[in-house]
Amino acid sequence: MARLDALDGRLVAALQKQGRASNVELSQQVHLSAPQCFRRVKALEERGVIRGYAAQVDREALGLGVMAYVSVDIGAEQFGRVREFERTIAGFEQILECHAVSGDFDYLLKVVARDLKSLSQFLTDRLMQIPGVANVRSMICLEEIKPPSPVPVDGG
Repeated sequence: MARLDALDGRLVAALQKQGRASNVELSQQVHLSAPQCFRRVKALEERGVIRGYAAQVDREALGLGVMAYVSVDIGAEQFGRVREFERTIAGFEQILECHAVSGDFDYLLKVVARDLKSLSQFLTDRLMQIPGVANVRSMICLEEIKPPSPVPVDGG
């Protein structure tokens, strides 16, 4: 687990809010010299605290009007195929996230689609056809109440 001192914590928090900030802007926000700020950010990247930088895209603006959470059960007799399942779904661009979970099912997926028919086709024709998949259940998201948020840097 990466331990952050107060300056690293401020750097991570600032970058989560504005990932395109220049080194000079960032150094001013956290009250460090630009060279020291640059070194600290590079060290955070090398330690794996900062995994990368990406644009936050509005899925609906791209015509992806449906988002769903999909639970997947792997059949007990097929559990030897878990890694094959994971490799297969990694190639599906409709799946934004996949988490192995405890409880009533094995995986929870975050899936996007143009519309309900597209989602149904994806679930039926692609996801449910993966060897080892025993059961699929979907929950359609009606409204986003809290958008993805920065990770708390104080240990939350």
